[in-house]
Amino acid sequence: MSKDLSFAAQVERSLLTDFRKPIWRPFMRALREYRLLSPGDRLCVCISGGKDSMLLAKLIQILQRHSEVPFEARYAVMDPGYAPDIRRQVEETAERLGIPCEVFESDVFEAAYREEPEHPCFLCARMRRGCLYGKAAELGCNKIVLGHHFNDVIETTVMAMLYGGQMQGMLPRLRAKNFPGMELIRPMYAVHEEDILAWRDAHGLSFIRCACRFVERQEEEGASGRRQVKELLRALKEKNPNVERNVFGSIHTVQLDTLPGWKYRGERHSFLDDFGDG
Repeated sequence: MSKDLSFAAQVERSLLTDFRKPIWRPFMRALREYRLLSPGDRLCVCISGGKDSMLLAKLIQILQRHSEVPFEARYAVMDPGYAPDIRRQVEETAERLGIPCEVFESDVFEAAYREEPEHPCFLCARMRRGCLYGKAAELGCNKIVLGHHFNDVIETTVMAMLYGGQMQGMLPRLRAKNFPGMELIRPMYAVHEEDILAWRDAHGLSFIRCACRFVERQEEEGASGRRQVKELLRALKEKNPNVERNVFGSIHTVQLDTLPGWKYRGERHSFLDDFGDG
């Protein structure tokens, strides 16, 4: 790779060469298959400072230069209450990668701990999402873009079954309920985490994790539900390499006529509805 290129340019080139097959192609496939991008879109690319959102930002930057679909993009970093060194790391990494971030502050960490000190994660996620929608609206954007990937999709599906008692997936595209005209899209829907890690390591990059004290404590104690699901899937994959792909495929081919009950747009349905003998 040419030493004349800046580090950011080297990273971008690698996504179109060395990582074209495992990252760029699945990224482009998701954009096409789920119709995530339309002419004139104004994207708010949401960056947490982790590996997934930073990679997402680079992919969107490359796409903007090469896409035949004209769109605009803004890159927003929400500081939910990071320690100064964490925020500094996010800003420095973004600068090194050539990502023009716009940092805005919120008190999400503090508020979530205050309201739900024992189990703040769900509330924290909801509040962060609300803040991001608000920022996107302020920037005049019509879509917020998140860095959830293939493994997030299947882990969420399995967690919902094992811990939530329901069949529930993670959509690649959905409409915002409280922000008319706003959508959420996930272009890395088909990108595998192992390939994201390989991209990170190939460039010697270091990213923050959740930066939340509660999650750090859970992971130290081995209590994270997502961590347990990761380990379960890893163990199953050793015996059947297709396990993850099968879970992913299952949420695209749900057989409703084999299920005793389901919900659609908040309304409950039962297989007994077809019998008419109630």
